[in-house]
Amino acid sequence: MAQSDNIASLKIQKSDAPWKRRVKSLLRNPMAMFGVGIIIFWILVAFLAPVIAPKGPLEQNIGDRMQPPSSQYWFGTDELGRDVFSRVVYGARISLPIGLIVIVFAMIFGCFIGATAGYFGGVYDLLIMRLADITMSFPSIVLALAIAAVLGPSLTNALIAMILVWWPEYARLMRGQVLSVRNNEYVAAAVLLGASQSRILFRHILPNTFGPILVKASLDAGSAILNIAALSFIGLGAVPPTAEWGAMISTGRYKFYNWWMTTFPGLAILSVVLGFNFFGDGVRDAFDPRTNKS
Repeated sequence: MAQSDNIASLKIQKSDAPWKRRVKSLLRNPMAMFGVGIIIFWILVAFLAPVIAPKGPLEQNIGDRMQPPSSQYWFGTDELGRDVFSRVVYGARISLPIGLIVIVFAMIFGCFIGATAGYFGGVYDLLIMRLADITMSFPSIVLALAIAAVLGPSLTNALIAMILVWWPEYARLMRGQVLSVRNNEYVAAAVLLGASQSRILFRHILPNTFGPILVKASLDAGSAILNIAALSFIGLGAVPPTAEWGAMISTGRYKFYNWWMTTFPGLAILSVVLGFNFFGDGVRDAFDPRTNKS
């Protein structure tokens, strides 16, 4: 009895070992931890925006229009006398959630479509992959611009456009993972035991395919925030007076000498994108079998 318990505990340790190694590898990566620190910083800024910001994002003071950075206005003021620092702080409440929502929905939708296409195959697989090929044949930002222009300028429409552009990448990646996993011995054993197709797909195949998906999602988060800001910059995302970083840069682009109106929102976008890129590189290294050999 004791020997069987030891064997069971040994199996559990062996099954947990790969994930533990990946987590430890990620924690030992200084650049990844630096990226996590940046992300956590901006998450805290978004949550504590009413406490951090000295003024409301839409609060105007016409008498203090176009004021440069000072002790009163740390990031200066815009053409309506609004505090740029407060608007940058509140902008984190828009840019961060929108970018993450794009990634989550594109990943869920794309993974479901790709998993079912790879597992069932046939005409369904052919149609889905040809649709994915057509979508991916266009540059993502150009196709997003076209979809957002048709739907109309708003953050919701920009979010829908980005999801429609990004799902094929996750679908193709998941399909390839399913094709490589479905021929393994444990899947064949589940078939012989009479497991249903849905159980085989969701219980035995999908849990073993999410490593590359997580890597891609962590790398795409920064790009999603950047692309949403780009759509707002050209007027197809957030519309004035919304305190969104891309829209703020668009407002200040014609005021060359009032450099603070574009510099600080741009630095906010830069820092967030760098944070997600550093974290994504760390996740990729942690899941790379060439750098995680036992």
